[in-house]
Amino acid sequence: MSSQADLHDPNSSAYKKARRLYHKATKNRNPDLELDWSPFRSAEKKYKARFPPPDLSNVLDLAILDPARDDEVRQGIWRGSSAVQHRELSAARKSTKFYTIPQIPGLVILPSFVSKEQQRELIRWSLCDQARENETNLDIHYSLPPQGLWNAWLESQRDASKDITVQPKSIQGSPTTQEPPGPRQLVNNTPATPDNFSAISVTPKPPPAPSATIKAAQLSELLFKLRWANIGWFYHWGAKQYDFTKGQGAIDQRLRNLCKDAVAAVDWKQIYSEADGDWTDWTTWNESYEPDAGIVNFYQTKDTLMAHVDRSEVCATSPLVSISLGNAAVFLIGGLTRDSKPVPILLRSGDVVIMSGPECRRAYHGVPRILDDTLPSHLGKWDKDWEPYEAYLRTTRININVRQVFPKGFQPDLVNVQ
Repeated sequence: MSSQADLHDPNSSAYKKARRLYHKATKNRNPDLELDWSPFRSAEKKYKARFPPPDLSNVLDLAILDPARDDEVRQGIWRGSSAVQHRELSAARKSTKFYTIPQIPGLVILPSFVSKEQQRELIRWSLCDQARENETNLDIHYSLPPQGLWNAWLESQRDASKDITVQPKSIQGSPTTQEPPGPRQLVNNTPATPDNFSAISVTPKPPPAPSATIKAAQLSELLFKLRWANIGWFYHWGAKQYDFTKGQGAIDQRLRNLCKDAVAAVDWKQIYSEADGDWTDWTTWNESYEPDAGIVNFYQTKDTLMAHVDRSEVCATSPLVSISLGNAAVFLIGGLTRDSKPVPILLRSGDVVIMSGPECRRAYHGVPRILDDTLPSHLGKWDKDWEPYEAYLRTTRININVRQVFPKGFQPDLVNVQ
């Protein structure tokens, strides 16, 4: 029995030890601390908690409804519920089902939409190609191997002498920055629109300086610090806006096709109707949807993504397609403020979520928990070449989220962007 499973057993020594440590750590906690938390913050704290393990009985787990996924659900120690309010609908162009949640208009879930073969292909692409050809969080601080972090690490697995030490850029004389003390400050960026695009696009977005405190690290250590890799238009994390001076990176054709297939699989007439007023963008998505930007997120099991809103795209209503790979996660999505109680959803490898429309695209959402020991068997022992991927994925969730920055027909003036 794994240590994580022990924590779910109140009679185990691991559970009793964790309980003692929990009581010791919280005995002096202010009992009124939670009174100031918003509903979203309360939900984040609940699912983020390491002890006691969170109860998932009110978390929507659509894999339970699919007999083909029985083994996947049973092999893990985490299980949600199918009793959470949802609607089951028939897909337009694929022999599958999709689901909506009445509380979150515009949210669509396509469970197990990505085939097992496609999942393995996307994982290889994310690590071998995308994180090599595009900027990552580590490129800011380290001089990474030219063949890419993952490919260099693979070489070190075959020859231990190649587990090189990667040097920080700070020792090469690059200007550095010192992280200010205290919690990280959130950037409340202005939502992008066709009207303010010109002003936003010329706002200076200086490249972030490497940290002065980061130390040299072995490949085998650095790999598990990889957090994101850019897709398409470059996203400037400091400004929370796109930096168009870098030009548009390529969108892998396989990823583009998968995202377009997911959007085309949904019968949008079952989601929206003419009764939704003057907004009718959804009627043209089969022709106008064109993914042109995104991020590959690499989560380790203790990582979280706090509540946030995506509002950097000029096209603020078109589908944002999110693909889950590897370990499962609890995904929270609420309303236009953190004061709306979020809906918790358990997302497993191969699931696709689409956030669409004016309400859903501006809804607060986040990932408070990566669920341990939920790697499905088809991403486990496969063949000799897959073994390094399995080893990495044991503690990893990969999320590929893709969006459309510009609405079809909008002609951005990028000539004057310096």
